[in-house]
Parts: sequence; C-alpha cells; structure tokens
Amino acid sequence: MKRSLSLILLTCGMAITVPAAPQVKTTREQMVFYTSEWKGERFPDGRPKISDDLLKRAVGVSIEDVWDYLQGQGYHCQFDGGWKALHIDKPFAGRALTAQYMPLRPDMARAIAAEGSSEMRRGDNNSWPIEQLQPGDVYVADGFGKVVEGTLIGSNLGSGIAAHTHAGFIFDAGIRDQEENREIPNLNGFYRGYDPSAWADMTLTAINAPVRIGRAIVLPGDLVLAKTDGAIFIPAILAESAISSAEFTNLEDAFNFELNRSGKNGAQFEGGWTPEKYAALAKWIDAHPEKLKMSRAEFSALLEKRKHQ
Repeated sequence: MKRSLSLILLTCGMAITVPAAPQVKTTREQMVFYTSEWKGERFPDGRPKISDDLLKRAVGVSIEDVWDYLQGQGYHCQFDGGWKALHIDKPFAGRALTAQYMPLRPDMARAIAAEGSSEMRRGDNNSWPIEQLQPGDVYVADGFGKVVEGTLIGSNLGSGIAAHTHAGFIFDAGIRDQEENREIPNLNGFYRGYDPSAWADMTLTAINAPVRIGRAIVLPGDLVLAKTDGAIFIPAILAESAISSAEFTNLEDAFNFELNRSGKNGAQFEGGWTPEKYAALAKWIDAHPEKLKMSRAEFSALLEKRKHQ
C-alpha cells in the first residue's frame, strides 16, 4: 500500500514539474499535420516554405485565373473581398503566418498571459505573432471582423511588421494610425476598417493555426495574393501549379487579344482554342520569349495538356 501511494505521489509530482506543451503557438508537429501533403522545404517552425521566385511571379497573375484553377482542384473557399487597404493599387504576395483572436474571457486571458510570461514574450499579445514573422511573410489574422476596439495594430506595430517581412498583413479586423501606417516603407495591408480606438476586450488565442478569413480558410504557409479587388489564399501544395496555370491563361488571353485587335479571330472573341491555334500560340511565344515567366519546358507541357482538354 505504501509503495503504491509513493508511486502515485511520484507520478503526480512529475506531472506538475513537466512543462506543458505550448498552447498558443502551434507546434511543429501540429503544423506538419495540417500541411502533411507538402513535400518541399519548411521553416524551422514547420511552415511550408514556398520559393521567393514564386512570390514574385504571383503578383503578375489575376485572381480570377488562380480562382478558376483552385475551383477545378476542389478548393472552393479561398477568396475574400470587400477590403480596405493602405495602398489598394499596390499588389503584394507572401507566405501566410496566421493568428487567431477571440473576445476576451478573463480566465482564458490569464492562462495565455502566463504562457507568454513563461516564454519570455514581450508586450501585449497582439505583438507576439509579429516576433515570428520572416522576410516574405504576410501576417494573416482572424479578428472576427471587429473594427471598433478591434484595431490589431497602430503605427508602431505596423513598423514592426514592415521590418520583419517587407510585405504586409491581412486582418479580418481593424487598424488604427492609418495615416502613419501609409507612410511606412515596405508595408501594405488589407483590413476591414479604420478606427482611432485602441484594441480592447479581445485576445490572441493561436499562432499558425488554421484560420477563417471572411469566407476563406487559410493554413500557415499558404501563398497569399492580395490585389485591388481582394485576396486569395493558395494552398502551398498547389501554389506552383496554380501560378503556372494562371500565367498560361494570361498568355492565352494576351495572344487572343492581339488576334481580336488585328481582326484575325473571326467570331471567336473568347478563344475557340484548337490544336492549330495552340500551335500559333507557340510560334507567338517564340517571337516574344520575354513574356514567359515559367520555363519553356513547363510552357510546352501545359500547352500539350491544354490541347487535350
């Protein structure tokens, strides 16, 4: 009996002294679970690391062309519109670092604050995700659409985002210091609204967890493309093929527009793509190689695939 009691006490003591796994910051194991189909490079924290070259190429494609591709792959909840922006006419792209915020509940907030203290985190918890941003990231935050007292950043945190990413943010929430944020170099951002109030009665609950942004779902490491008319979140596993497909469609359109202008397209204003017309597209690319962003081999492979669709 005494031996059994000693074992129980020892087990309880071990349970008390063993540190708990992080609850706010998603673990690498959790991240790999949610993005298990990704086979490429990852950041140390587990996020898929899409190439910098792909981020640059993404800015040149249209949301519609990417959306069409994702729809065909069964991804129907990746776009959301109706944003305000610091610079609405300046598109940007990056890898998603996600954060989730919820209305404040004191007991939950105390537990989160205690975890932050044990991890030596500084400042209010709306600054915690900013510490983890890497160059080329887009800070994507689910702030449940709150604008008044839902201002996740002012100009100080805005400058922190710019310093870490040289890209920007997408907040299903508000911001303050809108005028000052517009003056910060290397910063753009989408948000639901502006308000001069400071954030209140809300708390960070997760970093790099799956989040909902309007009608879209976003996983950490997704390719975020923000343009004048909205934002689309491209799963990392489809990022390269989605951008290449959109680039190919862009080339089809450019060639078709030229045929329309020259009156050589008959009544096929929207395409009328046949093997012969695709052969003419290939010759057009031979004459304009500067229009290719993908490799010629990739273009030829997509050309053959389109011929047989």
